[in-house]
Amino acid sequence: MGEVIYHQDKSFESVNFNGKTLIDREFNNCTFINCNFAESVLNDNIFDECVFENCDFSMSSFLSTGLNKVRFIGCKLMGVDFANCNKLMFSPSYDNCIMDYCSFYGARLKNTSFVKCSLMEVDFCEADLTSACFKESDLIGATFSNTVLKKADFRQAQNIAIDPEHNSLAKAKFTIDQLEGLLYKYNLEVDNNF
Repeated sequence: MGEVIYHQDKSFESVNFNGKTLIDREFNNCTFINCNFAESVLNDNIFDECVFENCDFSMSSFLSTGLNKVRFIGCKLMGVDFANCNKLMFSPSYDNCIMDYCSFYGARLKNTSFVKCSLMEVDFCEADLTSACFKESDLIGATFSNTVLKKADFRQAQNIAIDPEHNSLAKAKFTIDQLEGLLYKYNLEVDNNF
């Protein structure tokens, strides 16, 4: 690691970081609007209490990166491996983001909010999603295995397929319409119009 470059209370708008390498930087209370980070290397950085609005992070690398109290709003985060982030500084929230093909394998995501997100084929295996909220998010093809989902709220989520035998679901919240997504492996026909 080299000398750390600090950024405090700054705003970055429409900056093109596409394919660039940004390492050893610390951003505190910064805002990024319409920035392009696609295929960027963002390893060993710290983002503390930052907001990203309408930014593209597709296929970016976050190896050992801290995302402490970071908000992603309207961002494209396709194919990002969040499992490699700094585990001690990892408390992001996601609002209206496209997060297809991301990995949170083994990540600690307690109280994480996923609101109106596309989570197609996302890997949540071995993750701790205690009290996470998936309000109006689409979980089509998302995988859950040995995942802690205690008190997680799925009531307004779509396309849920979770095996209760291989995940911890104590006090998780679902609607009656979502039972099919919990029983899919038994090949049952659930008729809620009877």
